[in-house]
Amino acid sequence: MRLLIAQCQVDYSGRLSAHLPRATRLIMVKADGSISVHADDRAYKPLNWMSAPCAMTVEDAVDGAGPDAPWATQLWEVSNNSGDVLKIAIGEVLFDQAFELGVDPGLEKDGVEAHLQALLADNPDTFGDGWSLVQREFLTPIGPVDLLFRDERGAYVAVEVKRRGEIDGVEQLSRYLELMNADPLMSPVRGVFAAQLIKPQAKTLAATRGISCVLVDYDALRGMDDPAERLF
Repeated sequence: MRLLIAQCQVDYSGRLSAHLPRATRLIMVKADGSISVHADDRAYKPLNWMSAPCAMTVEDAVDGAGPDAPWATQLWEVSNNSGDVLKIAIGEVLFDQAFELGVDPGLEKDGVEAHLQALLADNPDTFGDGWSLVQREFLTPIGPVDLLFRDERGAYVAVEVKRRGEIDGVEQLSRYLELMNADPLMSPVRGVFAAQLIKPQAKTLAATRGISCVLVDYDALRGMDDPAERLF
């Protein structure tokens, strides 16, 4: 991972257009090629980013990067297969260092979460009639999707399972979906975020990403909850 703290100006064009004027920011370049630009706030979300797979070119800006950034010394251009382009004009560099983090083992599920995943794999009708399991722990270049199903129409559905559903789980599933939908043999793949409890912020973020949320009754799946015996 490369960490760069520098004066920069950022322009994004593609499905949306965005402009970040000159300021001091943190730029992260990860081993998979993805890049993100951060301010000194917003712990979980960058100001702008480009997810892998993408390609980056770097050019020296001897006379600056055009009239809008005469102060720039480099121009970074990052693009993906969808035609989106992220341009970063780099000025004064305050810090620039690369670190080798190695292979990340990923998030480890607690006992309840692992058991919940197994129960949902055995009970695909939790999500709808006609669903069938394709694979547990379906591998992507950045980690395994908990469950891969086909729905009643035969389309792929990636399911991320959590005991407690929060924003980071939605972000994790979003990254998986982006990579899976880049594969023409799988696309379109939709996502489902399944948990015993899902926080309102996670539901809101999931809705903006086109991800469905499903609340799971762990005791009912285990056969320990008989609806006929409920008082209310």
